[in-house]
Amino acid sequence: MPRYKLSIEYDGAGFCGWQVQQNGVSVQGVLETAIAAFAGEAVTVKGAGRTDAGVHAVGQVAHVDLSREIDTDTIRDAANAHLRPHRVAVLAAEPVADDFDARFSAKRRHYMYRIVNRRAPLALDEGRAFRVARPLDVPAMHAAAQRLVGKHDFTTFRAAECQAASPDKTLDVLDVDRSGDDVMVTAVARSFLHHQVRSMVGSLVLVGDGRWTADDLAAALAARDRSACGPVAPPDGLYLVAVEY
Repeated sequence: MPRYKLSIEYDGAGFCGWQVQQNGVSVQGVLETAIAAFAGEAVTVKGAGRTDAGVHAVGQVAHVDLSREIDTDTIRDAANAHLRPHRVAVLAAEPVADDFDARFSAKRRHYMYRIVNRRAPLALDEGRAFRVARPLDVPAMHAAAQRLVGKHDFTTFRAAECQAASPDKTLDVLDVDRSGDDVMVTAVARSFLHHQVRSMVGSLVLVGDGRWTADDLAAALAARDRSACGPVAPPDGLYLVAVEY
């Protein structure tokens, strides 16, 4: 059976997340329905990252096995035709080896969290960014973020329902940068715990508005206690931007 790698983007608003669930419409579900409609067979689309409800992607990767070879441009165009009106797009399809696995072959995942730091409400970016009205000290946020880089027990920044076998993760990059009103938090690691990025961002916002110091953030990490985490940032500003193989 030929295997195809899919590059995908989507607006996570209105979806219950990537993974098929019984309580709502999922990105994985609408992709499987769209591909089945033109391929004439039931398929399973396996993604690199199981993004939560409301989380977006500009660089999600998935793979699908088909019973016959289909031109990659046809896969892309036919899938997109059947995806309407869902805000999901297959950007590209390419044949890959049978041992390629979108999830388990991934070496690193890149996430970006977008904060809009201004008093005025969001007219165009509602649902696609987290507005923080209080002024944020971005250099302080970046300096504090470096205390989380490396291998740690991230229990403090882990959702209670997280199913990962271990809270130990190696965070390769956690950068905070400003461009005008936009404050971007970039996180890179092989894998993340459930709600880890949003939890870290929420705590970094406390540093940015002066309620926490870098030492407070480090102490929260060392506590290995979910109750030590700051408020979890909403899903609106989180994007899966790339997956490395």
